[in-house]
Amino acid sequence: MNELSPDIEFLHSALCEESCLNSLSDFHLWFKKQQEKTHVKIEMIPFAELKNWKFDSKTTNLKHYSGQFFSVEGIRINTNRGIKTTWDQPIINQPEIGYLGIISKKINGILHFLMQAKIEPGNLNYVQLSPTLQATKSNYTQVHKGRVPLYLEYFNGKSNAKIKILSDQLQSEQGARFLKKRNRNIIIEVKNDIPVYDNFFWLTLGQIKDLLKYDNLVNMDTRTVISGISFIDNFIEPDTSFLSEELQRKKIPQKQKDFLLSAVDTKNSKNTFDDILSWLANLKFKYELEVQRIPLNDVKEWIKTYYDIHHIQKKYFSVIAANIEIGNREVFGWTQPLIKSAQEGIIAFIIKKINGVYHFLTQAKTEAGNFDIVELAPTVQCLTGNYRADENEYDVPFLDIVLNINKEQILYKTMQSEEGGRFYKEQNLNMIIELKENDVLHLPENYKWLTLNQLLIFIKFNNYLNIQARSLISAINFRNYE
Repeated sequence: MNELSPDIEFLHSALCEESCLNSLSDFHLWFKKQQEKTHVKIEMIPFAELKNWKFDSKTTNLKHYSGQFFSVEGIRINTNRGIKTTWDQPIINQPEIGYLGIISKKINGILHFLMQAKIEPGNLNYVQLSPTLQATKSNYTQVHKGRVPLYLEYFNGKSNAKIKILSDQLQSEQGARFLKKRNRNIIIEVKNDIPVYDNFFWLTLGQIKDLLKYDNLVNMDTRTVISGISFIDNFIEPDTSFLSEELQRKKIPQKQKDFLLSAVDTKNSKNTFDDILSWLANLKFKYELEVQRIPLNDVKEWIKTYYDIHHIQKKYFSVIAANIEIGNREVFGWTQPLIKSAQEGIIAFIIKKINGVYHFLTQAKTEAGNFDIVELAPTVQCLTGNYRADENEYDVPFLDIVLNINKEQILYKTMQSEEGGRFYKEQNLNMIIELKENDVLHLPENYKWLTLNQLLIFIKFNNYLNIQARSLISAINFRNYE
């Protein structure tokens, strides 16, 4: 029997109605136990009480004594985009590339994903569903002198297990908070039996996507890894005949069939792939983004106090310090800086059918930490402070549509957390809303309609889709949204 291609295996897992191994009821019972059993204590402290961290005497940047992990530095921005074209800000500089890795295994013929109940200091509810391996280079090289992360050997080539790589990408992090930060997003398949520790659980892809209907349960790192999964091979003439059998055999709601069609369709897009590449190249040619690294003390309009570093208008975010105790981590207790957002944000894709296929209204967005001037972003991406009356520093196209949409046009709506290892209790409203086919929108030059298939192709390559777009794409469920 010929082995199925990874994209077909992923689709079978995404459409699987229930795991042959664990039900979602089983998961919720297990997850509740994980939440109840682990000791967690997080308290805010003054910068002076940070252990192994210091403000450097020369650069004044906040950094770890080892020179590793990450630092908080200053940058000065000059751009020709938006109303405000120059500003200073603190930013996280973490040049090392970490692992965000998921182990998968076929169980009774269906791919299951080994997921972790992981506690991060900045998580709103402490425990969230994480990839099998979530580790910075400083973590897995044991700079902290703690334990080696579980399952590392399956990703760094030191395991004797038979392993197949199903997906492997370098993906960017938040461009407004990180300076050119990337992680390796990787999914592997093991052929052998492997140990399953108490805080790990097997789930199908469909089950993980079902859990994305809950607020702040599936963490950002899981979302970015599964967003990179595609369901056809776009580099050969795709054969979608298998879909007919799948769709007839399973009772899939029409909206989910429409999403699946957008994920595999290669013939009905409004814009060709070459058109989109040319559009991006033109914007990168036209837009300017100069990023100058400066000492943290030289950052204008930001104030350093005993307890935080904040903007003079208390906007955007602040840098704080925390003392952390977590029972099931490689290190039990430590201190570190965290980024605390001033407000919640909103992230939304507007979609509608064009040529009978769902298209996603996508913007090319400039952010200070981007590798290449612009990245593809959702239709709307902003903090609430950026659309309060008389406080706008830049226009937010289509925000009025998102804020005033009829309830029946909302296909997806949850609160989702940002990465709890660096951000303190930060969450954003994630939405996907549908317009009618005859609704006409006048698009600014940095907006374009893309199918889901085209977005998934861009995810395969580095630094095209930003993490906010990937977060929303990960939530698209081919089974049901009820």
